[in-house]
Amino acid sequence: MLTPKARGALSEQLFEVMRTGATSWHSLIDAEPESRDDAHIALWALYELHYRGFDDVDDSLEWNPGAVAVRGGLERQFEAELRARRTPVDVPRSFADHFFSYVAGHDGASLASFIHREADLDQVLEVLRHRSIYHLKESDPVAWVVPRLPALTQAALMELQYDEYGRGNPNQLHAHLFAKGMEASGLRSGHGAYINDVPVEILEQNNAMSLFGLHRRVRGAALGHLAAFEVTSSLPSRQVSRGLTRVGLPTEISAYYDEHVEADAVHEQLAVRTICGSLLEQEPGLVDDVYFGAFTCLDLEDRYARRVLGEWAAA
Repeated sequence: MLTPKARGALSEQLFEVMRTGATSWHSLIDAEPESRDDAHIALWALYELHYRGFDDVDDSLEWNPGAVAVRGGLERQFEAELRARRTPVDVPRSFADHFFSYVAGHDGASLASFIHREADLDQVLEVLRHRSIYHLKESDPVAWVVPRLPALTQAALMELQYDEYGRGNPNQLHAHLFAKGMEASGLRSGHGAYINDVPVEILEQNNAMSLFGLHRRVRGAALGHLAAFEVTSSLPSRQVSRGLTRVGLPTEISAYYDEHVEADAVHEQLAVRTICGSLLEQEPGLVDDVYFGAFTCLDLEDRYARRVLGEWAAA
């Protein structure tokens, strides 16, 4: 994968520095992005240095002090925006029951329902291209969190991750299943292949997961995001699978979503009651961050759904 196309002056200069090192990082550290697109493609690329990197960027740049400083400035702005969007929650003693009610009470747009009944083939393929930015590295952001947790929470998280990474079979990795589905659907399956095509809402979703995963201080938010993701996955996965079949896409891509119907029905209980529950038993002060992560997951998904559905309605 090559560095993506710039979306503004900041990302243009950043990518040039990443590729060539011809100019100083200093001018980038306090530079203001031109737009959300400019900020988030820059942040996504800086995070990507910690995943698979870029073919046109030296691997030694991953922990370059200048790169880390630029990333830190973008992160602080992004986190402040995410925190400003939510309203703190008063949590009773029964965390799990309250969490399930909290997620159920979030009234967002349903992209899965539209795909199930109304979307045409081009619209479905567009969503698959967008979703590929995360699904082709599915669960990787959460893997950063494992060494930052107490033993019981680690064990529970690894139980969930074991399923996500194929239960020891590389052909059953969820990311691999999605890649097979993309190829069968006539789409590219390379890591980040469609990064230049995705809206900023997809960049925000991916950047939030990387932000939470890479910072120990927001480990509660990482697990809250995971829990909300799992709670809202099973039914939408069934709807999407049926929609894919309805528009004539091959079984390889619907099989990816079928895998999540049953798996995530189990994972939601594990993520809420055991993973988040055990964390909060040992570190109760993290409860606000758990809900912060959950809200962020739900809110960013709603923003993406409204963006896509709005564009389709206007077309």
